[in-house]
Amino acid sequence: MAESYAHNAAAVEAYIALGSNMGERDKLLMDAIERIDAHPEIRVLRVSGIYETEPVGYTDQPSFLNMVIAVSTTLEPLALLREQLEQERLLGRIRHERWGPRTIDLDLLLYDNVRMDQEELTLPHPRMMERAFVLVPLHDVISHSHSLHGGVQAASYAALREGKEGITLWKTINWRSASEPFES
Repeated sequence: MAESYAHNAAAVEAYIALGSNMGERDKLLMDAIERIDAHPEIRVLRVSGIYETEPVGYTDQPSFLNMVIAVSTTLEPLALLREQLEQERLLGRIRHERWGPRTIDLDLLLYDNVRMDQEELTLPHPRMMERAFVLVPLHDVISHSHSLHGGVQAASYAALREGKEGITLWKTINWRSASEPFES
């Protein structure tokens, strides 16, 4: 953990969804996690399995790999969002069309129990409870003490039961620290 992480601000737990359906999808997901964890004010705590899902919205595109990470951060919500957008840019994300193909997509789902509705950011993420590709991996990592744990668990089980978005477990990840290699 970086020295500057432990400064005066209290760390909170946040949840970030990751998705990719262009290029080396799994490598892009791992690169994004490593980049996020390398930030001095963000530490990756838990990593979900990687799930393959059918595209939603614009369906004429390759399948996605999706996952969710739990992080501890001292960044405020908008600063965390902006860091995610910068990592998307650095990993080659170009925004051509809504719900279109992408190298990497990073969405801030939850930031502690903060509720906010601003032009740049809405928390909790406004569509997360409708999306199996978010709910199932989020259920893998959400803290049992989080106020939405029960709702996420129920919605995740329902999505799996109904086969929503053709979601299937693609790979499991053993996340220990940024200095150790990923394993499957």
